[in-house]
Amino acid sequence: MNQRVAIYARVSTDDQSLEPQLHDLREYCRARGWQPTEYLDQGITGARDSRPGWNACWDAIQKRKVKVLVVHALDRIGRSLHHLVRIIQHFSDNHLTLVSYRENIDLSTPAGRMLAGIFSVLAEYERSIISERTKAGMRAARAQGKQIGNPKGHFDAERAAALRAKGWGQIRIARKLGVGVGRVNRWVHGRQAMHEAPL
Repeated sequence: MNQRVAIYARVSTDDQSLEPQLHDLREYCRARGWQPTEYLDQGITGARDSRPGWNACWDAIQKRKVKVLVVHALDRIGRSLHHLVRIIQHFSDNHLTLVSYRENIDLSTPAGRMLAGIFSVLAEYERSIISERTKAGMRAARAQGKQIGNPKGHFDAERAAALRAKGWGQIRIARKLGVGVGRVNRWVHGRQAMHEAPL
């Protein structure tokens, strides 16, 4: 078990210290006879997608090198409620244990599993609210005569032909012209069909 316990700690700014979190988490693990591996992020906000310490920790969790993860608080790991629920769901589905020291949460207990269910309901509620607001905004924009979505960009066929003659592929041409790859593909196929048509 000792080889499969991990601590994750994070602070958002460089002038903050990880030591208060680590002191509590190390004591918690020591009381249970655990010798955890530590994954740390210093000066990295939780909203960032790339957090080296967390990325390494998550990789170990997915590879089953970690069976128990101990954090100081749930906000140390989740970028958002939805992201946090996905993490909790992964632990629940794979019979892993997530412990939050400050909130006194242990997902291996019945109370912890109940809380995981509540988080899931809240995340679904959040998604439905965001979806409804988005739809309401689109309806209001249409009522005011505004165009929804990106307008179709002008497609410069002559320039595309010149780039094609240089051996450029569709993706590269699309990026250069600022249009979708599908638009370039249709143009290429149209040219081929025209050239292959019988006289």
